[in-house]
Amino acid sequence: MEYTLEYDEWFEARILYDEFLRPNYDLEFVDTLIGEILEFDPELLYIEPGHGKEFFKLAPTGKTEDFLENGGFMDLYVKEEEKWDLFLGQLSTAKIPAVKIKKEFRPNSLKKEKSMLLVLISAITLSFLFTLVSVVNQTFLEPEYVPADEFERKLELLQQQYNQENERLQFKLERAQYILDSLSG
Repeated sequence: MEYTLEYDEWFEARILYDEFLRPNYDLEFVDTLIGEILEFDPELLYIEPGHGKEFFKLAPTGKTEDFLENGGFMDLYVKEEEKWDLFLGQLSTAKIPAVKIKKEFRPNSLKKEKSMLLVLISAITLSFLFTLVSVVNQTFLEPEYVPADEFERKLELLQQQYNQENERLQFKLERAQYILDSLSG
């Protein structure tokens, strides 16, 4: 804005860019800056489009000098900052009722959940091991107990089978003896 007053005639937006903004900004930033000035107050600058650009030439208006004498944008910025400082000062002195904020991320609860998970996994593993030991013990190590009456019944059955087999073998032996005697004699 000050540059437009010093130049006091029409000049290209590119000259403003070359003199003040070139190494750190691009030419589009100048267009954005001019657009923001015109958005604030369209009567602060005369604008002439050309060469395919919306803001090709600039010139000051009568309102430009008055605006800068009253502090310009810097004064507006300072006033806005003072308003925010006052607001934040009032906000910090005002009593705000305590509200419990639910934490989204709680590292202590994560540690607690992790330890609970480890305890659960340990309990499941221990239960599995006890089950496995019990199955192996019942299958291979413990003798199978049979009630006395069933034992006696099985013993009698085995004795009968033994006697029958003994009689059968005795009969075969006698028969073989008979055949041998008839062949030799």
